[in-house]
Amino acid sequence: MTEDIKELSRRKLNFFQTMKAVAWGFFGVRKGKGYTEDIGSLNPVHLIAAGIIAAIVFVVGLVLIARWLIGYLT
Repeated sequence: MTEDIKELSRRKLNFFQTMKAVAWGFFGVRKGKGYTEDIGSLNPVHLIAAGIIAAIVFVVGLVLIARWLIGYLT
């Protein structure tokens, strides 16, 4: 099993390409062909890190928008 994990971590997409794939996933507008290509080439370690970073940025963005709207409306 550890050999499988080592092999998966050697996949070719870099971190920024993984962030792009995660962004497409957040918006839900990825075509089937692009999705299958991403699945075959994404590094799972990069994917987990990118997902966590994207989730944090999304939540912080929502909080900032909410605080701005509350400040604007009061």
